[in-house]
Amino acid sequence: MDLFKKIDDTRGGALGKYQEVAHGYFAFPKLEGEIEPMMIFRGKKVLNWSMENYLGLANDPDVRQADTTATQKWGLGYPMGTRIISGQTTMHEELEDAVARFMDTEDAFVVNYGYQAMVSAIDTLCNRFDVIVYDSLANASITDGILLHRAKGGKCFVYAHNDVDNLRKKLSLAESYISKEPHEGGIMVVTDGVFDTAGDIAPLDKIAALKSEFEFSLLVDDAHGFGVLGPNGRGTAEMLGVSDKVDLIFGSCTKAMAGIGGFIVGKEKIINYLRYNMRSQIFDESLPLAMILGLQKRLELLTTQPERRAKLWEVTNALQKGLREAGYDLGPTQSAITPIYIHPKVAVDIENKNAGVSEDDLAINSALNLVMDMRENYGIFCTIVKYPAVPPGTLMIRFMPTASHTLENVEYTVQSMVEMKKKLDEGAYDNQTLLK
Repeated sequence: MDLFKKIDDTRGGALGKYQEVAHGYFAFPKLEGEIEPMMIFRGKKVLNWSMENYLGLANDPDVRQADTTATQKWGLGYPMGTRIISGQTTMHEELEDAVARFMDTEDAFVVNYGYQAMVSAIDTLCNRFDVIVYDSLANASITDGILLHRAKGGKCFVYAHNDVDNLRKKLSLAESYISKEPHEGGIMVVTDGVFDTAGDIAPLDKIAALKSEFEFSLLVDDAHGFGVLGPNGRGTAEMLGVSDKVDLIFGSCTKAMAGIGGFIVGKEKIINYLRYNMRSQIFDESLPLAMILGLQKRLELLTTQPERRAKLWEVTNALQKGLREAGYDLGPTQSAITPIYIHPKVAVDIENKNAGVSEDDLAINSALNLVMDMRENYGIFCTIVKYPAVPPGTLMIRFMPTASHTLENVEYTVQSMVEMKKKLDEGAYDNQTLLK
């Protein structure tokens, strides 16, 4: 059989099947201009709510100067090599020391890219005799790390999203499984701190409390919590008062710090073990020194300018309040991530079954029409999110407020969304133009 026949059979996959109408507009859109709330999309100015630039550091003059100076001095190649062989510098170590001090942990390991680092950390920490227990809505980097664990024969249990009672049951199963095995193994619980699509927060305080009943280690991917949550911006664990109960925290340098890379913090012996064993870091190039020095400046501003967090939350609270009052379903978000769940009133032609078009496709079509109206007639740029980024049957439009946005941006957006809510309720977006 032709290896590529499945591409025809699946119409390009869960997302790719919409590529004929989506490419360049809904998928792979091109935003141009400076990274700020007003950008250019297809030749028109739009109010951009799709930046993962929480604290507004991407276009900060001091950050840009640090990036420019470092690039002029070192270029984008140096130090050319993996950290363990020839890619280590004093500045890499200084950044790690600064991260460890900020996060109030023994040690920190700066990594190249968040996704590959989480996959690799899980694979490195857990051998085939260990058991992983993880949240059912864990992000792709966690679930793909678990796929590697399963591939080498490791056991996994999944617990219902943020359900501590269900987690307790799965921990009991994990302990029972380990007790029956001839080889000694441990248990690792893995969860997001902030879940990256719905914006809700893991109950880390309640999860950590289970350590009084079970023996397990806790790894938290806090990509969307670091720099944003907690009195000092240390993330979800700090916000919930359990930093000392979380064994390892992953933080991203791409969200609050608007850069590239990430870090893992924890006890020195664990971090050193990761340094010498994480395949994603052993076999990939070190972060360029220009980025390392730029991240040092970003961390300095994140640490010394708490007003950036205050501004982010002022914008976030105003936006979420306005959208909820307009009648939109924002779900359980407790973070700056602001999803709108779309429940279009799709008129299904039962007799003709809409010429073979599924109800799911019709609902997606309605959401795409809404997004097109948003961009073309209101000048608001937002991203539509569907499976596999969210569970099957879920549709959302995700707003990402930042400290760069203004309350005027919020006011205009809410007023526009009020008008679009009326259209949505009236079925104005139900036509099937985009499916033809």
